[in-house]
Amino acid sequence: MTDIVLKDVDEVLADRIRRVAERHGWEMERALLHLLEQGLNLYEGDGALSFDNTESDALQAALEALKSVPDDPGYALIGRAGSQSGTPERE
Repeated sequence: MTDIVLKDVDEVLADRIRRVAERHGWEMERALLHLLEQGLNLYEGDGALSFDNTESDALQAALEALKSVPDDPGYALIGRAGSQSGTPERE
């Protein structure tokens, strides 16, 4: 594997990388490699980033909570698919 050396890294950026490594229990090298791969995938459009289970569950719970918002011209339509007539479908 090729060695890559980063010089003069901003302390704020270095701290962010350290926090990611600590949160996942990774060595700094693994964290850097993962972040670099994910960043390149996102930048190049090659990789599909996805939610982890916790994030997915939180998003689903938020969408379910939005379904209980009373009818109004705006917020009540969030997360609801519209019918062909343009009115929201209720589950």
